[in-house]
Amino acid sequence: MDEFDIETVAEDDLDEPVLIEGLPGVGHVGKLAAEHLLEEYNSDLLKRVYSEHFPPQVTVEDGHTKLACLEFHAVRPDEGRELLVLTGDHQAQDGAGHYRLAETILDIADSAGVSRLFALGGVPTGELVDDHAVIGAATGGDVLTDLEEMGVEFREDEPAGGIVGVSGLLLGLGERRGFEGSCLMGETSGYLVDPKSAKAVLEVLQEALGFTVDFETLEDRAEEMEEVVRRIQELEGGMSAPSDDNLRYIG
Repeated sequence: MDEFDIETVAEDDLDEPVLIEGLPGVGHVGKLAAEHLLEEYNSDLLKRVYSEHFPPQVTVEDGHTKLACLEFHAVRPDEGRELLVLTGDHQAQDGAGHYRLAETILDIADSAGVSRLFALGGVPTGELVDDHAVIGAATGGDVLTDLEEMGVEFREDEPAGGIVGVSGLLLGLGERRGFEGSCLMGETSGYLVDPKSAKAVLEVLQEALGFTVDFETLEDRAEEMEEVVRRIQELEGGMSAPSDDNLRYIG
């Protein structure tokens, strides 16, 4: 295998799409959000990216194996901009791999006519939260102003330590190549997967890009996760589960 092998599954016919990146991270917020778009809209798999920088493993589903990879999907909402959605189960395992993977993603985005991108993820709070604020970062002042008007918070020195991995590099490297980039990060405790935080991020994204998505399945998953939290609290505290008024959601 080469450092990166790109498999073309279908030809790209998108019209100036927006790149949406949702890879594994804190609370799986970005991954949940991106996969929800694929579930709610008709999507076409365009490309798979394989790399020696991914973990040396395959996933197994119903006995069938699948080599670690990233996937690019074409998504065409009923309204708003067309989307090039990037999903996958892994990021690179080393620093050099992160840089080269981000450049490969940007190469594919550039060839598809992308000029604007959104990286989706979570920012850990270390505690249970009721209201999931969306924290932002952007490559330019105009983008920042627009998102701020949509309720995105731009906080000084947050997230602490910056944005690690592909999400950060897509903005940093993308800006050098002329891409307009934003990162939307939903607050999450960081302990478990967080559908509520993913919903908060998608609510901003749909406003920014002019489409509407149904959240019923995400809300169902959030209710299931809240029940998991109640059971954990019962086991750890040896007491009855707290009331809804006192429960702070783990994501």
